[in-house]
Order: sequence, then structure tokens, then C-alpha cells
Amino acid sequence: MSNSEHTPPKKDLESPATDNTAPAAETGTGLGVAPITRRWRREDMLKRGSLALRGLAFLFSLLAFIIMASNKHGDWKDFDKYEEYRYLLAIAILSTFYTAGQVLRHVQELSTGKQMLEKRTSAMIVAYLLVSSASTAVPLTNRMREGADNIFTDSSAAAISMGFFAFISLALSALISGYKLSTQSYI
Repeated sequence: MSNSEHTPPKKDLESPATDNTAPAAETGTGLGVAPITRRWRREDMLKRGSLALRGLAFLFSLLAFIIMASNKHGDWKDFDKYEEYRYLLAIAILSTFYTAGQVLRHVQELSTGKQMLEKRTSAMIVAYLLVSSASTAVPLTNRMREGADNIFTDSSAAAISMGFFAFISLALSALISGYKLSTQSYI
């Protein structure tokens, strides 16, 4: 036997196949440039999605407010004669102001990168109020539609629908906020 049969082959230092250290991005440890840029893109998408949902909530709240406030057609066809419709109008006004403030704060934060106000989310409270007010007005509108289907009941149904759409938008925005809060690092 010769001595060359028992000696291990020399390692080629430039060969990647024999190098036991792989780049961090390939090992899935989350270190490196690619995972960081993916995280930044995901965070940017969440910020823009949250802004879009709050913008939609503002639009739907404003429409519910305008439709219900203009729902005066004389005699029994005035919204202010019914407590359920007054409640829907009050919550639509509250939601319009809340979502307008949130949209302005969000736009300012995205454009300057600085927080104007402390981030406290009460979107779930406003969302609950929206669905509460819309659901109290539904039975009244259904009873009125059994007797007469006219522009007053159509306008009431449209305002209720806008209230439900605003609720859905705010609820989804609150879910995004909850996700961002749960993934926030405290380091």
C-alpha cells in the first residue's frame, strides 16, 4: 500500500461545494439583505393597505351621514322622527370625524415619517358603534318597507348599507393594526 491511498484529498478553498458555511439568506435564518427587504415591502404594503381601508371607512361614513341627513321627505318620512335613524346619523358623524382624523394622521406619517400623535387605536370601538347603529335601523326599515316602499325607505336602506361598509372597512383596518402590534419588536 502506498501512502497516497490513505491521505485525505486536499480541500479546494475556492470550491463552494466543500465550504460548510452557507450564506445566511440561503439557510433561512432571516439574516441578510433579502429577508430585510421583504419585511420592508410587507410593512409598506400593510401601511398603505391600512390607509386605503381607513379612506374607504371615511368615504362610507361620510356617505351614510349625508344620505341620512338629507332623508327628509315630509310628514312621517323625516329621519329625525325615528330614534333609530337619529342614532345612525350620530354614529355616522362620529365615524366620519374619527376616520378623517385617522386618514390625515396616516398620510402625514407616511409623507414625513414622523408620528403626529401617539398610536392608540380605537377603531374597534367605532366599528362596534357603526354596526350597532346600522343593526338598530334595519328592523325599522324592514317594517316600513312592508307597508310602503318609497324614496324614504330606499334612502334609509342606502345609509344603513354605507354604515355596514364603513364597519367592514374599519374592522379590517383594526385587524391590520392588531397584526402590526403583534409583530412589533421591542428591542
